Amino acid sequence: MNKPVNVPTDDPNADTEWNDILRKHGVIPEKPPSPTPLIEEAVAEARKQAHENRLEGKGLEELDELEDEEDDEFLEKYRKQRMAELSTIARTSIFNQVYPLQKPDYSRDVTEASRQAYVLVHLTASGGTNIESRLLTELWRELARKFGDIKFCEIQGDMCIEGYPDKNTPTILIYRNGDIQRQIITLREMGGAKTTTRDVEELLVNVGALKANDTRLLDSAAHNGSSIFPNRKGVSTSGSTDEDDGWE
Repeated sequence: MNKPVNVPTDDPNADTEWNDILRKHGVIPEKPPSPTPLIEEAVAEARKQAHENRLEGKGLEELDELEDEEDDEFLEKYRKQRMAELSTIARTSIFNQVYPLQKPDYSRDVTEASRQAYVLVHLTASGGTNIESRLLTELWRELARKFGDIKFCEIQGDMCIEGYPDKNTPTILIYRNGDIQRQIITLREMGGAKTTTRDVEELLVNVGALKANDTRLLDSAAHNGSSIFPNRKGVSTSGSTDEDDGWE
């Protein structure tokens, strides 16, 4: 009776003459294709995209400064794109203030309004001792002036929801298309008492209320001499944390 022969093999992935013979006779599997060409292709494509999008996010003044460096037709394309964006912002900036809410009008002023634009509601503390709630009130005013296409609203938490505890304020409710898209209870995950407009802007980008290349964000970053979001806190965009689920 013939016994199977144990054929000696080297590293099956090695490029050796012996392995080539074994592969030819099906003793070891074919060597998988090298990933190098795919990696090189991906890198080349990434470089191509980066070059094509090198003017993304630049304002009109920055584009004018590049007249001697860039192709006229290419620059004109981005000028028109930026003008269109500015025109859209101007046309949709209809709010530009913080709206105080009354519970009887909540459905109209928030739920229904969110079918036309993003609506952010700040449920405030009942007293003036909650530092985070007072801070968010100030941030709301600044953001409302800056992003007139987003509706910023305020209402005292226990006047909106009976029995809503002050320990859960400030609470941010983000509405779009008639539904709550995001709920944040207190500013803990955004920076607490050190929360800034940049932190809230990052949240707005994460939920889709703003585009990351919105010129208003870029102008602000340029003014501050920083990148758009230099210290990303990773504010979640889906639902609240387990700690935040209960109101009691």
